[in-house]
Amino acid sequence: MFNIAFTGEFVAFFVLSVIMICGAVLMISLEKVVHMVISMAAVFLGLAGMFVLLEAEFVAFVQVLIYAGAVSILMIFGIMMTKHQQEEREKAKPLHETLAAVGALSLFGILFYAIRTTTFPEPTPFQGSHDNTMAIGELLYTGYVIPFELLSVLLTVAFIGAIVLAKKGADE
Repeated sequence: MFNIAFTGEFVAFFVLSVIMICGAVLMISLEKVVHMVISMAAVFLGLAGMFVLLEAEFVAFVQVLIYAGAVSILMIFGIMMTKHQQEEREKAKPLHETLAAVGALSLFGILFYAIRTTTFPEPTPFQGSHDNTMAIGELLYTGYVIPFELLSVLLTVAFIGAIVLAKKGADE
């Protein structure tokens, strides 16, 4: 029924999929926010691995640099700079847990059926340069120089504003 060749790419896809699914489940299951951020970073790293499998090295690099690195660190700093009170979480009721499980299984069934019945077109061989990063860099620094520089100025202003707001909150 299934004609699967166990290649290195298949094994890498399976391992990365397991990492992403486990990280996502832990993200919504854990109660401490720092642990949630670490689980989310695992999902981001798994997604970067998927981009490498798709031969999109630049997107994988940006995924690791921006999301797994910067966003996770930013969230941890945000957590550390704010005051939190220990509050008792209300336990989920058994009816809600049952409905959530039925909904999740239904979604899985619908997605499984849709994937199994869809006919995908045959992929065409790649025509052109294999160096995606070089092509993106050339386009970024020739055709999009002004938006790139404006974005860097905007991010610098946002960073300075965040520091001013954090310092003002710490002084009070």
